[in-house]
Amino acid sequence: MDRRTFLAGGALGATAAQASLREHNWRGFDWGGRPAMPDRLYQGPFPQYGAGAVIPGSEVVMVTTPSRDVVSNYGMGLTVYVSGDTGPPRISGQTLAQSIEDLVALPFVQKVYLRPNWREVQHRRGRLDFPDWWHITFDAARRHKKRVGFRIMLENPDFAEPGMPAFLMEKVPYLRLKGTWKGDPKEVRHRKLHAMPQYDHPAYQAAFEELNALLASDLNGHADIEYMDTMMFGFWGEGHTWPFEGNVFLNDAVAEQTWLRMLAVQRKHWNRTPLVTNTQPDFNRVGNAAMLEQTVRGGDWIRSDTIFIENTQIEALSNRPPWCAAVSEVGMTRGDPDVIDLDEGVTLNERIIAHVLAVGANYWSVWNWHDEAAAHVLSYYDRFPAPIEEAARRIGYRVYPSFIWAFDQGGTAGLVIGLANDGVAAPPGIVRLTVATPAGEALSSGSLDAGLPTPTGIQQALMKLPAGTQWEGLCLHASLLVKGVEHPLRWACRQQLREDGSLVLRRNVRT
Repeated sequence: MDRRTFLAGGALGATAAQASLREHNWRGFDWGGRPAMPDRLYQGPFPQYGAGAVIPGSEVVMVTTPSRDVVSNYGMGLTVYVSGDTGPPRISGQTLAQSIEDLVALPFVQKVYLRPNWREVQHRRGRLDFPDWWHITFDAARRHKKRVGFRIMLENPDFAEPGMPAFLMEKVPYLRLKGTWKGDPKEVRHRKLHAMPQYDHPAYQAAFEELNALLASDLNGHADIEYMDTMMFGFWGEGHTWPFEGNVFLNDAVAEQTWLRMLAVQRKHWNRTPLVTNTQPDFNRVGNAAMLEQTVRGGDWIRSDTIFIENTQIEALSNRPPWCAAVSEVGMTRGDPDVIDLDEGVTLNERIIAHVLAVGANYWSVWNWHDEAAAHVLSYYDRFPAPIEEAARRIGYRVYPSFIWAFDQGGTAGLVIGLANDGVAAPPGIVRLTVATPAGEALSSGSLDAGLPTPTGIQQALMKLPAGTQWEGLCLHASLLVKGVEHPLRWACRQQLREDGSLVLRRNVRT
């Protein structure tokens, strides 16, 4: 059984009365409106004729077509795992630095992910002490111009030691979980006496706040960081202790209140970097649904730790608000014939990728569960490159200016930009457009509604220009605004771009 697969019988045993917030369909759900955007651009309608004409005498002057290449932008990409649950790769005959470098350097991945235990990053109060592989990973990611996503695991069943730092052990008790986790006793998870800390203990709460404050003081909004996974209850910080039922709190209400308070702490400190909360069903009745609700309403993102999973997770991933990114973590197989699980000519990895794309994910994990190594990834890619290359080309959003209309009449001049999206997801934030001179002087700028353009149709936006401005030779720039941080975007079109990812406007349509 997969480590994170829940038995259907366990899910059926839960009732709506056990949680303060019921599961609900996400399609059509009221999330309280789109996030606010600065300087909203006029987005239609665009009548061209008569007294009510908005763009009189306009004509299509330029069109672009979708790129065939991988386009790496913020808020999307294939993500290579340097560490999952058992730490970084330890490969015989190879230095740790080389093993990490080989993973980060994989050409078809755009992002990097690592997941250390709390105990590994903080040895004493008031400061952080990151392990060597954390620093090695960030150095490699910078060299290869790839951002990093991460989670600090509060507890880890695959780690022999407790999750809490040593300085908390005498202050905060561990409470044993009821039941057993049967399996191979050679694995840590099947011989460890599993317990959870008393999360609502004042000393734990104070240390948790300090952990977030210390991390955020250096990393919140940092250019190297893509996102941070929300730290949640239980194993790996995913929001559960399967197969152990129940929780370690006085009652379920205290559990939910505690975790909502801990989510609020994280949101307070991470106000410029997206938090990514697991869509885990509330197997242990600790308030997961309420945490997820707060996450989405607050403009943060969601994730799932596999793809062949519960109905409710697929519903959430498939029908999330368009401005909310989805991270899909699914372990892949190596390329050895005995593990590729070929079914009617389709490998397991290809089936995984197809379903990740079907739910419109922004990210997909490139990792071999508990077996991270570049050679293991390449053992599959070298035999079956097409599925991974397709994922790299289609994952996330791929925005380009498909139509450009120009008009100049009666002292009114401007452009209407018709944006298309060749990806499987919407941009997870607010797309901002700027028309500028080649020297960089901005002539017009503004924002689309959050989450636009979606993967179907054309989203139009008006860019007014100073009277008498000649539009040919100007540059069209795009950026993505997420939690107050603006990230430059590269257009996903086949037409030639400038080094900064902008498009030089020119007439390529004759009427």
